[in-house]
Parts: sequence; structure tokens; C-alpha cells
Amino acid sequence: MGKLTAIKVKNAKPGKGANGKATNARLSDGEGLSLLVKPSGAKVWVLRVQVDKRSRDIGLGSVDLERLDRKAFGGEDPLAGISLMRQTSLTLDEAREKARALRKIAKAGADPVQERDRERSSAPTFADAVRDAHAALKAGWSDKTAKAFLSSLEDHACPKLGALRVDAIGSADIILALAPIWTVKPVMVRKVRARIGQVLAFAKARGWRSDSIPDARELRTGLSKQADGGNFAAMPYPECPEFFECEWEKDLTASRAAMLFALLTGNRSGAVREARWEQIDLKARMWHCPAGIMKGKKRSHDIPLSDAAVALLERHTPAEVRAGLIFIGRRGGPLSDMSLTKALRSAGRDETIHGFRTSFRSWAAEAMPHIPWNVAEAALAHKVGTAVEKAYMRAEFVEMRRALFHGWGAFVVPFLSEVATNVTPLRKVSEGAA
Repeated sequence: MGKLTAIKVKNAKPGKGANGKATNARLSDGEGLSLLVKPSGAKVWVLRVQVDKRSRDIGLGSVDLERLDRKAFGGEDPLAGISLMRQTSLTLDEAREKARALRKIAKAGADPVQERDRERSSAPTFADAVRDAHAALKAGWSDKTAKAFLSSLEDHACPKLGALRVDAIGSADIILALAPIWTVKPVMVRKVRARIGQVLAFAKARGWRSDSIPDARELRTGLSKQADGGNFAAMPYPECPEFFECEWEKDLTASRAAMLFALLTGNRSGAVREARWEQIDLKARMWHCPAGIMKGKKRSHDIPLSDAAVALLERHTPAEVRAGLIFIGRRGGPLSDMSLTKALRSAGRDETIHGFRTSFRSWAAEAMPHIPWNVAEAALAHKVGTAVEKAYMRAEFVEMRRALFHGWGAFVVPFLSEVATNVTPLRKVSEGAA
């Protein structure tokens, strides 16, 4: 019977040296197996055996605390069926079993390290691991996410990493892969970096890799400084009323109407372009967005429509033809993503359509402080709180969100708003004003 328990492993801490600094702590389980706790807090299993009459320490893998807890409470093991020699993250029982097998090999006069690494030598290339990870994980993703995962890695990671084995890829290799797009495509490079990490984590779970996943901070130190920013450029909300009024006076084309509808509703461009009249309840003044047009395509979302939003819809489409898509492209289908951006550029603005969400959120924080922050976040269909909090807190805050959007509509388009509001539109003060 070993000396360690799952609780002892979980609670083990680094040691302390004479100078007070953290040092390695080694906790014996017996029969040569030890838990090594490093100053960083990392925990690894180490086996000491006699090889050719000399003591030798053999690393078995890191401590898998997540599965340690799951197995302690009878949960399913996601690595069931994978050889222990290929696993590099082990529970206490697995470390004992692996140590027992390697001790027998050492006593038989063979090299336990060669046996440990024999199965690992079949590690696939990064390109193959990308395809394997995609096949295994895509069931939990939307089609769009699955396609983006595969195409982004094939375009920006595989040219440099594709031929390398996943157990040999280090920080320097990833830096070389990211360097060509590091400064020119900062949004894409963050996605690619995260997806490379997903593939390497998948490879480690399969026993194809033993090293830890390179830290994002470590990667940044090997690359040039990116330009400040990275967020979607947003129109300052005090400028929104003048912008809307100028656009309202022009011909209300589909792209211009969609752009203004995005401004008034705070929804994403994709949802606006896919909006249909069947989703609109003008009597209840509500836009019922199905999950299929929302980000992630998992949750539906209801958006209260302000007087201004209703007036926009009514002006754009005569009552007798209100069916199907609201904003129709030239070819009869949905507008393209660039059509809304083009409308914004023709207005002389260099912000993004997504930035209207920031305009709305900034206004809500400053002009409507009596509305709780989580209501404003819910208005943007953002997830708020931990998994436990979301499980118990399922309020939709419909009436408070309605007040928020009506206030926003009255601020942006006071000449189309009939509801009373406690929001005073911000106006520019002339240079000569006192």
C-alpha cells in the first residue's frame, strides 16, 4: 500500500530552503515512486530504479489533478483505452501502475526509458494532429467554428509546423510560424496561437507529447511589439445622433438601413443580415432572434425594439411586402458582410459595424447608471457570471432591457422617439459658449 493519497497529492506544496525561497519537495509513495513538487507548484511523478547497478530517476509524467478528482468521485475517464506508456498526465493509481511496469523491466535487465518512450515514438506530425483534433472536437462546435479552426491552421500554422512531430514542437517553432502575421493580422494571430495550443493540448492528452504547452507570454517575448489596440474601432456615442440623422436623410438602401438597424439594436452584423420579418413582432415591439443567426448558434435572443427601430423598419419596407429577409442584397439573398462596412465608409467613418455595440455599451454605462451592468450585458447577448451562477440565475430582464433600448433610441434619434426618457442627448458646445 502506498504512502500517498489523492488528497495528499492534491494539497502537496513546494519545499522551503534556508533562505526562505521555494525549493523542490519530494514526497515518497514507496518502492521508488515519488511525487516531485517544483517551486512553481508543478507536480510530476518520478520513479527511481537501479539500471546497470546505478540509481536512475525516470520521469513518468505530470499529475493529472482534474482526473484525480473525477476518478475519486466515480466519474468517467476521458483517457480510458490509451496506453499508460503513452500517457504523460497521470493519476496516483496510474503512476503506481506505470512505475510497477517499469520496475519489472529494469529488474529484467532492459532499459525502462526505452520502453517508456517506445510507444511515444509514433507521435504524428502537427498536420496530422490538426486533422485528428478537428475530427475529435468538431462535434462540440458550430460548422463555422469548425471550418475556421481547420482553415486558419492550414493557412498560417501548417506551412511552418506541419511536418514537425507534435512531441518536438517548442516555443521557437511556434514563434517562427506566427511571425509572418504577428503585426499584419493581430486578430487572426491570436486565434491561430490559441488553436495551436488546442492541438498541442489534444496531442498531450493522447500521449503523443510530454512537454507542457508553451505559455502565451513566452511566445510574445520572442516577437516584436504589436500595435496598441486590437479591439473593434467604435464610434464615440455622442457622435451617434448626428451620424444617424445625416444617414436618415439619404436614400434608405438595404445596406444603409441594415447599418442603422445594427446601431439601434446593438446586435452583430451577421444577425442583422439574416434578420427576417417572421422574427419581428411590431405589435409587441420585439425582435425574436433564433439561435441560428446568433454567435455560437446555441442560444436565441430577444431584442426590444425602440420607436426609432420600428420607424426604420416601417420606412424601409412597405407593409404589403413584409415577408422573408428584411435587408435583401442585389442578388436576392442576404447582404454581404462588407455591404454594411461599405455603407459606413461611404458615410466617411472608419469604425466598424461591431463597434456600434461598444457605442451602445458605453452610453448605457454613462447615461443609464440606474440600469444594472448585467442587464446591459444581457442586452448584448453576452454571457454573465460563472457556470453555477448562470445555472440558477435565468432572468431575462426583458422590461429593463426594453427601457435601455428605448432610452438608446431616444438618445440617438430623438425626432423618431415618442416615449418619455430621462436621457438628455449630449450636444457639442460651440467654442464661443460660456
